[in-house]
Amino acid sequence: MKWFQKTLRLPAVKRGFHLITDLLEAQLPELEEIEVGLAHIFIQHTSASLSINENADPTVRHDFEQHFNRMVPENAPYYRHTLEGPDDMPAHIKASLMGASVTVPITNGRLNVGTWQGIYLCEHRNQGGKRTVVVTLQGK
Repeated sequence: MKWFQKTLRLPAVKRGFHLITDLLEAQLPELEEIEVGLAHIFIQHTSASLSINENADPTVRHDFEQHFNRMVPENAPYYRHTLEGPDDMPAHIKASLMGASVTVPITNGRLNVGTWQGIYLCEHRNQGGKRTVVVTLQGK
């Protein structure tokens, strides 16, 4: 059984839902050494998240952003954590709802997502900056 762990810096992106599957695979040549296994991807932030969903139609990512902005609005009068701006507390809530990690099967040296699936970086801040993910690969 092989184990690899790598910390990756993702480029800063605007607020929204962004496909990062190809970016991850490009930065993980170690995937090629695994015939069958798992990739666990964990984001080290409290105002961004990871998810797996539709990778073909960009309107899905647009609709996710629109829905979450309505579900978790900025400037709610009951928020107390407001010193970092009106997008900060909603970003924490959205990140908790979406989750900090995803686990994907590895098959024949590739992430084995479905035909219409991709890994999303969900950026919930207006100015989130570069994000860090820790990827742990295990398999044979």
